[in-house]
Amino acid sequence: MTERTGPRIRAVPAVTRAIAILRLLSRSRTPLGLKAVAQALGLVPSTALHILRALMAEQLVRVDPLTKQYRLGVGMLPLARAVLENGDFPNLVRPKLDELSSRYPVTAIGVELPDLDHMIVVALARSQAPVRLHVDVGSRFPALISATGRCLAAFTEQPWPEIEKRFHRLRWHNAPDYESWCKEVDLTRRQKFSIDRGNYISGVTIVAVPVLNGRGTISHTLAAVGLGNQLDRTTSLKLAHDMKGLAEELTTQLAPQA
Repeated sequence: MTERTGPRIRAVPAVTRAIAILRLLSRSRTPLGLKAVAQALGLVPSTALHILRALMAEQLVRVDPLTKQYRLGVGMLPLARAVLENGDFPNLVRPKLDELSSRYPVTAIGVELPDLDHMIVVALARSQAPVRLHVDVGSRFPALISATGRCLAAFTEQPWPEIEKRFHRLRWHNAPDYESWCKEVDLTRRQKFSIDRGNYISGVTIVAVPVLNGRGTISHTLAAVGLGNQLDRTTSLKLAHDMKGLAEELTTQLAPQA
């Protein structure tokens, strides 16, 4: 007889479909019409319309009255703000990111890693350098890309076949081959940091360190993004060392108190 390890979760189709619509609209760079929403999610148009109207009533979605196209609404903002302002990690990491960006020519980023598909920027401090890269809180990127991706692969509990499958979907400016990437993941596991020099974005260096939980697996990362000519090898290694210290402080601060 098999023992259940957790509560049984019953599917609630209306909720699942509403969440799918919100995610679809969040990924789209342009508003979507009813037909596009329904086709993308395999919904009957009348069902999609009923859900969209319910989301509009809560101001989570808005529609252009002329084009009849949908996009996320302002009702999403207080929800997102509450997540970022009330979460332990964003509150703890912000002063550490400010410290990094004041000492190095980088945009310092706090990243949450909810799964193998996406990393989400939850906090950042912008570089004071004249030329800098633009990223916003809430930005989403493929979870296994760049230096943060190597950290995730090195310290996740997810099965390796799933990691390999997603690796082959990644798009880089200068993509490493799979065997080389695996060696870099092993190196990241040993040294607890990763440096991406122009693989993800040509001319850009990204340094990342894992923030680990009590099991020694990854929950977040710290990342620093700068132009390659401003982050030579010596500076990058010094930055990585400082970031490791800050990540260790975060691990201790985020640990449940006995």
